[in-house]
Amino acid sequence: MSKMKGAQILVEMLRREGVDIVFGIPGGVNLPTFDALHQSPIKVILTVHEQGAAHMADGYARATGKVGVCLATSGPGATNLVTGIATAFMDSIPMVALTGQVRTSVIGNDAFQEVDTIGITRPITKHSYLIKDVQDLARSVREAFYIARTGRPGPVLIDLPVDSTINETDFTYPEKIEIRGYRPQAAPAPSQEQIQKAAEAITQSKRPILYVGAGVIHASAAVELADFARKNQIPVTTSLLGLGSFPETDGLSLGMLGMHGFEYTNLAVAQCDLLIGVGARFDDRVTGKPDAFARNATKIHIDVDPSSINKTVLVDIPIVGDVKEVLQKLSRIVKAPDTQSWLREIKQMRSKYPLTYREKEKPLPQFIVQQISEATKGNAIIATGVGQHQMWAAQYYQFNHPRSLITSGGLGTMGFGFPAAIGAQFGSPKSIVWDIDGDGSFHMTCQELATAARHKLPIKVAIMNNGYHGMVRQWQDLFYESRYAQCVLNPVDFVKLAEANGCVGIRVDEKKQVRPAIDRAMKVDDRPTIIEFMVEQKEDCWPMIAPGKAHDQMLGTFENLKQAGGVPQHRRHEPEEEAKLSLG
Repeated sequence: MSKMKGAQILVEMLRREGVDIVFGIPGGVNLPTFDALHQSPIKVILTVHEQGAAHMADGYARATGKVGVCLATSGPGATNLVTGIATAFMDSIPMVALTGQVRTSVIGNDAFQEVDTIGITRPITKHSYLIKDVQDLARSVREAFYIARTGRPGPVLIDLPVDSTINETDFTYPEKIEIRGYRPQAAPAPSQEQIQKAAEAITQSKRPILYVGAGVIHASAAVELADFARKNQIPVTTSLLGLGSFPETDGLSLGMLGMHGFEYTNLAVAQCDLLIGVGARFDDRVTGKPDAFARNATKIHIDVDPSSINKTVLVDIPIVGDVKEVLQKLSRIVKAPDTQSWLREIKQMRSKYPLTYREKEKPLPQFIVQQISEATKGNAIIATGVGQHQMWAAQYYQFNHPRSLITSGGLGTMGFGFPAAIGAQFGSPKSIVWDIDGDGSFHMTCQELATAARHKLPIKVAIMNNGYHGMVRQWQDLFYESRYAQCVLNPVDFVKLAEANGCVGIRVDEKKQVRPAIDRAMKVDDRPTIIEFMVEQKEDCWPMIAPGKAHDQMLGTFENLKQAGGVPQHRRHEPEEEAKLSLG
């Protein structure tokens, strides 16, 4: 044992938890922590805004599987983290948020820059700690990281009154973790009876589909999923956050389902006789009208979180457990069903109801995303903001590896894409990282251009500049008689903005300029490159399930598009029938 200040104990605990990078901004009450970090091997990234720090920690965690760490001061510093914490909470991302706080002696007295950070963040964290005694600090940090990364992952907050970071105590590393009421690794093993029921249902099925969510990625179970799907010849569809868990170049891939999923995928789910949910929570953007979702199917749901089962859609065979373990056990006992007729039927659906778009005067986002996919061969990390561009990225980029899509699913946080891309690039410095963004979404956090440029990060940004909050405009066209209530954006010259921050700026006005601009960006390795694509202003994102409708009642279907003006010329690249890309 040796006497150490609280800030030194905090940094030592971070080091022992494997933390190599922290994103944040200093302020009065967290200066002791920043000073201790300054004298440590941990890299500290000064961001422009605390929201950026939270999204960077989130992007780092999604790209690496490690716990992301962000750090802010009290009051407005802490409240600026809230959006980022909520984003991580909704998508089950492991994060530890460290916030400064006023001295314990004045807590509750409306001191300068005092807010009830614990109270504000309690609904959007797995757990939170207020460190009133420096002797509790080491144990609390150890527990925080354990809670953040185990079970269903999520953010944990540690609120640090300044006196807890400057007071001294004897430091002892807490080897053992005992948290009353939280023992995820001691949970009962998956029910063998339920696994046997599921195996029998799979063997007897004629038209099965695997519906996969981000839980497969969190559990590092992509290899087990691929082995199970291929062994039993069961087609695979994913949620938005499940993209990358199964290679989209594989002939069994059905891509994404749901509100902006593929028409043939939603139709296939409507016609399946068995739906196997794996690490997915059946959220409303997938199911549409819940009681009409996969209405003819027996439903199996495998998830580590029992609260997710029967939450939205009632299932027939629930299995609570680690999805990796459950897939391994199922794989050993399932007798492969005969799915050849079903696979032929799905192949016909692909041909009859393809994902398409029609050429227009200006470059189209769908074409741009396809070109990025071809240029990177599906091997880049793709971050996105939220809106039409997010859905086009999900539709037209072929994701082949886990942790290759970094996007805000549950909260739908505009402005997430660029700072998350920064975090991902720090976490995976050898990877190619693209942020596919909209002009409205990018503008919300574009101040972090200074952060990316300072650290010479070779991030590439594709801004789909249509002059609108595009998804809002589409809904106003569909449901509000084209009354564009505050969806027209203030014009911004993003090329000048990029150059002002020391980045490369490129503007693209014509289709023939698209691929050369992407290729140019791919060659820049010493700073960010921002490509401002001046795209068709009123291009809509199809297909789409209207609110309150069943998942197989889509707008903007292939037949609708044909009737509106002939057969669309361009299709999404479909998987090779025999492709077997390894997930490694």
